Amino acid sequence: MNSNEISLVLNGRPCRLREGRDYEAHETLSHVLRERLGLTGVRVSCNAGACGACTVLLNGRSVLSCMMLAVQADGQSVTTIEALDSSDPVARAFAEESGPGYGTAMQCGFCTPGYVLEAKSLLAENPEPTREDIREGLSGHICRCGCYKGIEHAVERAARLCSREGGA
Repeated sequence: MNSNEISLVLNGRPCRLREGRDYEAHETLSHVLRERLGLTGVRVSCNAGACGACTVLLNGRSVLSCMMLAVQADGQSVTTIEALDSSDPVARAFAEESGPGYGTAMQCGFCTPGYVLEAKSLLAENPEPTREDIREGLSGHICRCGCYKGIEHAVERAARLCSREGGA
């Protein structure tokens, strides 16, 4: 591979990015994913690693994509919210927890992709988290609308779904 290329698996598909065309060496992973590749589910708010909106999965573990350079993803697997569909138990739990009669896990939805991916990472490591585990696991995220209880309930629902259906 050429030294000015990044090779990664992006949302399950091999992807090769070329410096000068697809990225610049100084650009963050969040910038490249969102602005250059059009994956707008990657949200950027604080751009300082303090809000969790830019969370993606790197080899299945949550990372703040605004805090790493795109070149650091070379050789890695990157998953964004765009890789999930309605069959994903965590995404489904968040959607269900926002329906009538359930309270809400999302209001404006800006923070939701980061929370969903963080919850997937948390449940992959701890399939039966306590409420305290959930609060601790999601503590690096901010919901501007204050839907914290609904988000907590969504993660509990996701844990139950994953237990029944197999894995986060």
